[in-house]
Amino acid sequence: MKNKVAIIIGAIIIGIFIALGILTAVADSDKDSSTDENTENVENSNKDNKDKDDEGDGEDEYNITMPSDEDPYKELNDLIGLDSVKSEVKTLANFVRVQQQRKKQGLKTPSLSYHLVFTGSPGTGKTTVARIIARIYKDLGILKKGHTVETDRSGLVAAYVGQTAIKTNKIIDKAIGGVLFIDEAYALVPEESSQDYGQEAISTLLKRMEDDRDSLVVIIAGYSNEMKRFIDSNPGLQSRFNRYISFPDYTADELYQIFCMYLNKNEYKMTRDAADYARERLNYAVTHKDKNFGNARFVRNVFEKTIQKQANRVAKIKNATAADLTTIKIEDLKAVF
Repeated sequence: MKNKVAIIIGAIIIGIFIALGILTAVADSDKDSSTDENTENVENSNKDNKDKDDEGDGEDEYNITMPSDEDPYKELNDLIGLDSVKSEVKTLANFVRVQQQRKKQGLKTPSLSYHLVFTGSPGTGKTTVARIIARIYKDLGILKKGHTVETDRSGLVAAYVGQTAIKTNKIIDKAIGGVLFIDEAYALVPEESSQDYGQEAISTLLKRMEDDRDSLVVIIAGYSNEMKRFIDSNPGLQSRFNRYISFPDYTADELYQIFCMYLNKNEYKMTRDAADYARERLNYAVTHKDKNFGNARFVRNVFEKTIQKQANRVAKIKNATAADLTTIKIEDLKAVF
């Protein structure tokens, strides 16, 4: 009897130890699984944050325009106005093409600088032409990608010591194989500040223009007088930027053509009196313009406000027809001008 009791007690003890071992193994497994899951979550979180940083960094400080498949020469010809600009760009392209032919024949060729200075008022097509030139340079074999990275002072200059060079290099890296377009470049050298991080951006830019001279083209743009002051502020800028293209303001007739272009592209049309009124108001705008007049940018704003006013009017019409939805009336324009 005693032996049976001892056997039973022994079996119970062994069972307890086995159960404890199983529970411990399960707990360790859960712990490992939890650790692995947490590690994976941390890694995913870090990856997500990195992706967000990559996507969001400089979102408002630069824009990248990839080259389209359209013929850049045709697109240049189709631009409204800008006859002198078109002539300058065509001359540049022809000069490059002929120099390439001379090089193939073993003839001497001068050292070429593809960097450009665009001068003119806002809204005169400088950014559009920069994008076209990037594609022309790609067609000529000067650039491999032909994209355009568009930025200004905010995309190059940081708020703290030592950060501007990093920021500028990051933007330039994105432009390799294409064009770096810096709008209002004169802002890198403020008139009223002798100690400014803009000088660090300029030094970094000049070095990269030399180091990456076979894969980077820089186009800087701004008002004529301000750009002259900017170029004259640094000998390095003077030596690298020696080709200027001046962008004239649009005439009233050219602005009207641009307005009609926006209408046609978006399937709108004007009544006769609305068209006459638009011409009259654009003539007035050009006659009374100041230095900050937006040119084509002004016309785009007028177009966007006009179709909003038209929408308010048409929204009140029950069962509006296609003609109602596409027609701009004089009252729509008067509400804008």
